[in-house]
Amino acid sequence: MALPKLSPTPLIDPTASVSASRLGCYTEVGPWTSLIEVELGDYSYVVNDADIAYSHVGRFVSIAAHTRINPGNHPMDRASQSHFSYRASAYFEGESDESDFFAWRREHDVHIGHDVWIGHGAIVLPGRRIGIGAVVGAGAVVTRDVEAYTIVAGNPARPIRRRFDDAIADRLQALAWWDWSHEALRAALPDFRKLPVEAFLDKYQALAVEGLIGPS
Repeated sequence: MALPKLSPTPLIDPTASVSASRLGCYTEVGPWTSLIEVELGDYSYVVNDADIAYSHVGRFVSIAAHTRINPGNHPMDRASQSHFSYRASAYFEGESDESDFFAWRREHDVHIGHDVWIGHGAIVLPGRRIGIGAVVGAGAVVTRDVEAYTIVAGNPARPIRRRFDDAIADRLQALAWWDWSHEALRAALPDFRKLPVEAFLDKYQALAVEGLIGPS
């Protein structure tokens, strides 16, 4: 099945709900997905039935279906943890919702670095930080920060292995290819596809030193 044609204008499915969010170029929001106060960086996408709130998502991030990023909490320390105490307007005439309760979630926003892959059904809890190039396995529950270029899985999510060693990871972050222009990315596409990562770094770090490639 052919993927939809993307452009500098974000592609938002008609069934998706996007509120108070900022979407970058070549971004896509899939069916039945909800975004509340989300910054979605260039070239990032979210598949269907995802729920993301109060989050900063970098560039080139791939977010699979049925994911939850910064989900809501219930007040477990109260006499009742039910909706009625903090969403009172839905139950009692003249009552208002509890703004402080919702402010906590907004203050504990999630930050996701560039080139991250979040697998099907994963959950990222409030306040977490996911580093550049990391992978969150399907069904994982992220309760702690994830380091750059680290693969985590499980409930709670634990490191499985590194995608690259520290030297390669550092070189990739220094190269920062995610800041390249659209034209530079297109020109480098064959090398993204075929070159081993070290050969890719050797070639493009040399070009960067010569000033022939760099941030757009």
